[in-house]
Amino acid sequence: MSGIYIHIPFCKQACHYCDFHFSTSLKKKEEMVVALAKEICLRKSESAFLDSARTDIVIETIYFGGGTPSVLTSAEIDFLIDEVYKNYAVIESPEITLEANPDDLSMERILELSKSKVNRLSIGIQSFFEDDLQMMNRAHNSAEAQKCLTEATKYFDNISIDLIYGVPGMTNEKWKQNIVTALSFRIPHISSYALTVEPKTALKKLIQTGKVAAPNDDVAQEHFMILVDTLEANGFIHYELSNFGKENYFSKNNSAYWLGKKYIGIGPSAHSYDGVSRSWNIANNSLYLKAIDADELPNEVEILSLADRYNEYIMTGLRTIWGVSLSRIQSEFGQVYYDYLMKQAQKFLNDDVLSIEKDILKPTKRGKFLTDGIASDLFWVNLE
Repeated sequence: MSGIYIHIPFCKQACHYCDFHFSTSLKKKEEMVVALAKEICLRKSESAFLDSARTDIVIETIYFGGGTPSVLTSAEIDFLIDEVYKNYAVIESPEITLEANPDDLSMERILELSKSKVNRLSIGIQSFFEDDLQMMNRAHNSAEAQKCLTEATKYFDNISIDLIYGVPGMTNEKWKQNIVTALSFRIPHISSYALTVEPKTALKKLIQTGKVAAPNDDVAQEHFMILVDTLEANGFIHYELSNFGKENYFSKNNSAYWLGKKYIGIGPSAHSYDGVSRSWNIANNSLYLKAIDADELPNEVEILSLADRYNEYIMTGLRTIWGVSLSRIQSEFGQVYYDYLMKQAQKFLNDDVLSIEKDILKPTKRGKFLTDGIASDLFWVNLE
């Protein structure tokens, strides 16, 4: 089965740390919604996404990401969901997620959404502290964050929130308070990320000019360990490096990415994967609209080599509780890849940051924060 990701490339304002594709001008929003619907239709004939009987594309998740999808009206969201149902076979109870910002989630809006097919909210809280939100240039304030969760939990059972750690000036106690506040709303899923400094962002410039201190890796690691210990003590499963869910509340959309399932990306900058190749749409709203109007898909395609697929499996496998199956490495990639992996992994096994349990290679608790660096050392590089 496949998932559909729909990228909504609009935001009210630019967060200082964000490098995703979006526009702060909403002038072309209505035109974009029409184009997104048209791309949904254009993509239905892609043979690589047909089911085993090669009769239809079967969809089990629909995910509105961005940008800020909650800038769309409820009617626009319903329209795009209906277009998916018109053009694809959808399972009986798909997971349909809407990313939303607290300032968009008024009591009236939450009630509207609760009557739609959307059954999961992913809310960009980031922090419950006013100074953090101002530094990040978030559009909402702390009061709005807490008010929207109070209302959303009345109508939605399946809610995820985002939190950012490693913020300059954030003490361990302040970070703990963020987690405690989140837990007080009985949210079943939390995604949490270290603040990173991306090129060409406002945060990068603020740090370069000395207006904001640079994030400290040691502080971020401390915050990460506090996060893991606190959430696991409260019944959360640390199922992916940055994601924690109660039982039966893992993100089906994101889990599909990590498990190598196929997905279709709709909208400017959206990526797609069919098992053997990746494609990505142009990250330019005007050019995207022009191409779709001409019945063209404005994307580039990359056929993945065996080494590419091995590296992706190593990266995604190590980030999740499912780990890397050594038997799969042998059967899918061959003995040469297996021998290489075991040779590269040995130093991490000796240092107790990787372990092997029942044929599965995965990070230890000590190694979790180091996962991305470990994975890069296990990648197949320039050997073909």
